[in-house]
Amino acid sequence: MRNVKDLTIDELEYLIEQKIMEVLGDPDSGLELKEEFKEELRRRLEDLSARIPHNEVASRIGQD
Repeated sequence: MRNVKDLTIDELEYLIEQKIMEVLGDPDSGLELKEEFKEELRRRLEDLSARIPHNEVASRIGQD
């Protein structure tokens, strides 16, 4: 078993997030997407010109 002092910040954040989800559950559980939202999502996914590569998004938010 690892000690908390040996975890990276990312590992600790992930562990905390998982424990919160375990206690509170998924707030979206049981919800369904509206058909209008599904259609809009399909339309956006088909529009290749609107896609932004992951590395560009990361650099825009300063996580590169």
